[in-house]
Amino acid sequence: MLVIGLEYSKKVMEHFLHPKNAGEMKDYSGMAEVGNVICGDVMRLYIKVRDGKIVDASFLTFGCAAAIATTDVLCDMIKGKTIEEAKKITMQDIIKELGGMPPIKHHCSSMAIEALHKAIENYESSESSSKA
Repeated sequence: MLVIGLEYSKKVMEHFLHPKNAGEMKDYSGMAEVGNVICGDVMRLYIKVRDGKIVDASFLTFGCAAAIATTDVLCDMIKGKTIEEAKKITMQDIIKELGGMPPIKHHCSSMAIEALHKAIENYESSESSSKA
């Protein structure tokens, strides 16, 4: 589908127009916010962890279709994964899961991975401080 001169896959448009994971999470285990000054996108990712597994994930994203779609699909991808499995997800995995994306929008999947890693770091640091 063509949107503002960019060709997006049907799956990108589905995640953009009908995100299943959008919304603030009140009882999260880890949270991160990342932004890109150049494009103006801002992503906030929430994860809920139980027994070492990500049991829920949600997001708030201010940005373009690709930014919203990548954050939404990432939430789907990490649910049910262990922290270690989630850490191995790459921006290429997100792009593949979305059926491709214009190269100019690849930075959105990179931002989503950055948000994931920071949310995991936030979770791990709060876990280690609660055990101290």
